[in-house]
Amino acid sequence: MLRIRHACRTFGAALLGRLSYGMVSLSLVLAVKEATGSYAVSGTVMALFGLTSVFLSPARAGLVDRYGPRRVLPPMAAVYALLLTVLAFATSWPGASGILLGGLAVSAGACTPPLGPVMRTLWSGLVPDRRLLQRAYSLDAVAEELLFVTGPLLVGLLVQVAAPSVGLAVSAALVLTGSLALISSPAVRGWVGPEKAPAGPAPSEGLVSDVQPLRGGPGLRQAIVVAAAVGMCLGAFDLLVIAFADEHQYPEAVAWALAALSGGSAIGGLVYGAVPWRAPSRLRLAFLAAGMGLTLAMTGLSPHPYVLIGWAALGGLFVAPAITTAYLIADECAGPATRTKAGAWVNTGVNAGSSGATAATGLLVGRFPLPLCFALAATPVVLSAATALHRSRRLAPETA
Repeated sequence: MLRIRHACRTFGAALLGRLSYGMVSLSLVLAVKEATGSYAVSGTVMALFGLTSVFLSPARAGLVDRYGPRRVLPPMAAVYALLLTVLAFATSWPGASGILLGGLAVSAGACTPPLGPVMRTLWSGLVPDRRLLQRAYSLDAVAEELLFVTGPLLVGLLVQVAAPSVGLAVSAALVLTGSLALISSPAVRGWVGPEKAPAGPAPSEGLVSDVQPLRGGPGLRQAIVVAAAVGMCLGAFDLLVIAFADEHQYPEAVAWALAALSGGSAIGGLVYGAVPWRAPSRLRLAFLAAGMGLTLAMTGLSPHPYVLIGWAALGGLFVAPAITTAYLIADECAGPATRTKAGAWVNTGVNAGSSGATAATGLLVGRFPLPLCFALAATPVVLSAATALHRSRRLAPETA
């Protein structure tokens, strides 16, 4: 994939900017905690930042679709980097106001550049072959998974030699540098905006020109719903692993289980991208989501942390392929001028599902046995897979 013309330069720039997203969450929590001395304030500020960033993602992506990345990304990245820098300065002094930090976090979250959706749209232009596009999206998903593992590790190293607020400043520099490098790539020059987009197929052929989750056709709605269920599964799993490790008095299992999940996801994504699948993408998404959910349910029956780690690795094999397939379906359902927004809706589904499930799982743990909590956490993704499978079979005769 990286031998494709301009792919290495474009993908490298996007990854540099997206590394900021792997660092900013932990940096923000640590910096606010040090400035205010309150975990409650740091958690609230982080929640405000995350929710604003997640739910405004489709709107920001829509601006990119409408005006192009060269017009939108520089001011968006500049404002976002400036607000992170102000947050770094504000948290470098003890006794900072929680209200001020919350306001800055909301403003920064609203301006987060949609580098992931933009890169996936650029992949569509760099790789017109659908089979190779699957490979490109798999590579993108695996790289993003590794960024969100590497980012916190870099923050952990950074706080050994500097204040946590420095992590926010580094995040600001990364996103600004990566965004500017991305728009300088020749691949961005061929960006298709609404004024250049060719007339697409009629709505009966499944292509939508105005990407809204409720008006985007069954394919896009299916991708968003299953992506949200996958996010719920992942968000619940993180908290349930901690509870499992506490119950078995084996705290080291948390890091190993999450590493096994990420490692399994990376392997699954690379294998999935290399296989020329013949089954329709909607059918693949249903089976991948079902496999992930059933594996999570079985994880709760683990008699020992070592067994849980093995189940985590097995479940991880489905994560990157499921998310990759959801992005592929969104790309299929969107017209050339709305691909960024379609991908952003899938991204929003994953992140919103993860955040919501973490909060809900916190209410379940301690009130129900852990195996039941694992089963309840797996229920949404299994139900979404069953619904998607039913729709895929119903639409099969029409497609044929």
